[in-house]
Amino acid sequence: MAVQSFNNNYKQHTGSNKICNRLNNLFLKKTNDILNIYCTAGFPKLTSTAKVLIALQNNGADIIEVGIPYSDPIADGAVIQQSNMIALKNGMSIAALFKQLNKVKDTVQVPVILMGYLNPVLQYGMERFCKEAAAANITGIILPDLPMFEYEKEYQQVFIKYNLNFIFLVTPETDDERIRQIDNLCSGFIYAVSSSSTTGKNKAIEDQGSYFKKLQDMQLKNPVLVGFGIKDRESFAAACKYSNGAIIGSAYIKAIENSNNIEKDTKDFINRLKG
Repeated sequence: MAVQSFNNNYKQHTGSNKICNRLNNLFLKKTNDILNIYCTAGFPKLTSTAKVLIALQNNGADIIEVGIPYSDPIADGAVIQQSNMIALKNGMSIAALFKQLNKVKDTVQVPVILMGYLNPVLQYGMERFCKEAAAANITGIILPDLPMFEYEKEYQQVFIKYNLNFIFLVTPETDDERIRQIDNLCSGFIYAVSSSSTTGKNKAIEDQGSYFKKLQDMQLKNPVLVGFGIKDRESFAAACKYSNGAIIGSAYIKAIENSNNIEKDTKDFINRLKG
């Protein structure tokens, strides 16, 4: 997709969805090689969240995706599942996370999005969740188990009310009609799962070239970030060849799981990634 075409499409689409925050502004300024790094809130220690966010910002992450720990993270592989279990054991919860985020909301200026699962968010209260997320300068939400029709019917206006992007996932099996519907509902970016598996799998990005080419050819209104299986410089570069950027999770979790110096280990990880 041509950069100018993408910018024009995104500017018009974002305006029509009435969402404008740090995430949207990032995509209006930068269109390539966007680095989104996932971390699990409360991992490796309960108090690690703020240190991780600041370290990621300081060392070149364009977007930070914060995972809300859950006992049954169906979209995630073994590494992130284990980090969820450790974070829950550490005492992390949605309420604790918002307290931590509020303490660094003026320090962390890069877009921060939350990734979680529907059940704990509904228990917390969807509107309360969105209100507190907005107050903590969160720019977008990923709830992979929230059905599209339910989002559109029940919750879309709540997200618009609190100026929060809602981000959907697509897979190689998602048909064109559904991709178009998702593109119309999204206002941040589309999360293109590299293969129909869980996070942390090692299937080569190049093996899905036809899938990513299809997404390019559809000239979608939203930027596309590729996730699942991005772990090093080579896979990051391959994903960026087909999209606006990539999402890295399991590899970063491994890099900090035994860390005694989050800042240094994060710097080393991103330096290896960017070459």
